[in-house]
Amino acid sequence: MSQPSSGATYEAAGVSIEAGDKAVELMRVWVDKARRPEMVGGIGGFAGLFDASALKAYERPLLASSADGVGTKVAIAQALDKHDTIGFDLVGMLVDDLVVCGAEPLFLTDYIATGRVVPERIAAIVKGIAEACVTAGCALVGGETAEHPGLLEPDEYDVAGSTTGVVEASQLLGPGRVRPGDVVIAMASSGLHANGYSLVRHVLLEQGGRRLDEHVDDLGRTLGEELLEPTRIYAKACLDLAKHTETHAMSHITGGGLAANLERVLPVELTASIDRSSWSLPPVFGLVAETGGVAREDLEKTLNCGVGMVSLTAAADADRAVSVLAGFGIDAWVAGLVTEATAGDGGRVTLHGDHSRH
Repeated sequence: MSQPSSGATYEAAGVSIEAGDKAVELMRVWVDKARRPEMVGGIGGFAGLFDASALKAYERPLLASSADGVGTKVAIAQALDKHDTIGFDLVGMLVDDLVVCGAEPLFLTDYIATGRVVPERIAAIVKGIAEACVTAGCALVGGETAEHPGLLEPDEYDVAGSTTGVVEASQLLGPGRVRPGDVVIAMASSGLHANGYSLVRHVLLEQGGRRLDEHVDDLGRTLGEELLEPTRIYAKACLDLAKHTETHAMSHITGGGLAANLERVLPVELTASIDRSSWSLPPVFGLVAETGGVAREDLEKTLNCGVGMVSLTAAADADRAVSVLAGFGIDAWVAGLVTEATAGDGGRVTLHGDHSRH
C-alpha cells in the first residue's frame, strides 16, 4: 500500500491551485458581462479568441495596441481593502491611450500578480476590470492570475494589462492633421486618475502624516475615498467626438502632465498655449501642493491637475465638441489655442495665467 508523499509540494511552497480555481469561478460572471459579439468562447482556455472577420469592412484597418498598469495606486486599494474599483484605473490607462489615435478598443487582457490568491479579492479586481470594459465598449477576452509567494507579501498585488483596437487608416488622428487655429478642448478628470501616486503618497501619507480614514472638508469625503476615485474612461466619448467633429488629434494626460503629453501630438512647426484661468484646480491637487510645498511646475509635470484628456479640434466645431462630450457626462471647455511656431518654440506647449478661483 502506497504512503502519502512527505516531500515538498506546490501548496507548501505557497501556491494554491485550489484557490486559483475558485478565483476563476468567482470571476466568471463578471467576465461574461464584458463581452462583444466578436468574442469566441469563454475564459479558461490558453488564449482569448476574437473574431476578426469584422475587419473586412475596413478599407485599410490599422491595429493599435497599448500596455500599462496602475502603479502605486494599488497600495491605496490594499490599505483600504477595497479592490473593485482599481480595474477602472487599469482599463482607463489602456483604452484611453489607444483612443487618442482614433482607434476603437476591441478587446483587453489583464495580468494580476499577488503574494497569495484570495479568491474573493481576485474576483473583486476582475469585477472592476469587467465593468470598466463595458464602459469602454471592449471585451475582456482573458487574463492571468499569478501567485508569487516570497516575491510579494501575502496581501500585496499588482495589476497590468494590454488592449488592442482598430482604426481606418484614413481616419487616423495625430500630429499630421493638426492645423493653426485649432482649439484645445480640455476634458475634466475625475481626480488624480492613476498617475503620480508615489508623489501623492509621499506628500500626504508619509510626509504629511494624514490618514486615509480622515475626513477632509475641502474634499467633502475621506482622503482614502478621494485617492481611490476611479479613473474616468473617455473612450466612447472620444470616438463620438472624432465622428461628429473635425477633431485632428487627442492626448491622454497621464504621467508627465498636460504640457508634455500634448506635445506628443503637436507637430514641430506649431505651438499651443493653455490658459489656466479656463478652469479651477480641483481641491485634491491643491492639497498635495500645500501639504508638500510642491511647486506648480513640479505639480504640473507629475499630475493631470484636473484635465484628463484633450483634443485639438477645428475652432468652428468647438461648441459642438463641448456638447458631444457633455452628452457623455464629461465637463469640457476651450482651454487653449494652436498657433504657428516662432523660432525656438516649435512643438512646445506653454501654460499661462492662474487657475480660476470659482
